[in-house]
Amino acid sequence: MSFFDRFKKKSSSTGEESPLGWDAITNEFIRIYPGQDNPKHYGTLISWEFGGNDPLQGISIYEDKDSFHFVTFGLSELYEKHSENKDISGYGMELTFRLKKGCYENEEDEIKCICGILQSIARITFTKGEIFKPFEYIYSGQKSGVDSEQKSDITGFITIPDVKANPLSTVNGGLSFVQLIGVKDTELQQVLNKENDVRGLYESLGSDITDYKR
Repeated sequence: MSFFDRFKKKSSSTGEESPLGWDAITNEFIRIYPGQDNPKHYGTLISWEFGGNDPLQGISIYEDKDSFHFVTFGLSELYEKHSENKDISGYGMELTFRLKKGCYENEEDEIKCICGILQSIARITFTKGEIFKPFEYIYSGQKSGVDSEQKSDITGFITIPDVKANPLSTVNGGLSFVQLIGVKDTELQQVLNKENDVRGLYESLGSDITDYKR
């Protein structure tokens, strides 16, 4: 995860373009987390447009008493409008993830690990055009945990509409926040075998927060 580096939002600006799309996302999360004007943030060292491996321009991490709340910047249009579709901003989405505090040994390692996962999922959209929508699943077939030590039973994800962040209408078009929830291989197998569906699995979890120890 050495390709991540913390940086201030202003350093991500390209030229003289106005960061109105970026500001819209930030303002929504400040609404959710008042007073967190300077959350932990990881930005990409070499941008995608200059040959870098990571398509997202940044990931911010907000927090409450029980969890860290990640939000991506880069699947929507953060600065000026460039895409032809005026109704949606970029791909029309940003990804989010909530991680339960204290379910790991090293906090910094786990935060970086989640940032890497979000970059990997965004890379699928950038390279294959796949749009992730709520109530889908992400199954790679891996048996090891998605945590940094690969010890967790959490091996894949389902998606839901973020329960805290509202869809936005920005100057560059609309976007929604698609939240990932970590799930076990046995749970995904039930979905694959049509013994359950994503909505049913989500309801059975009883929480949108990923807990590596459950």
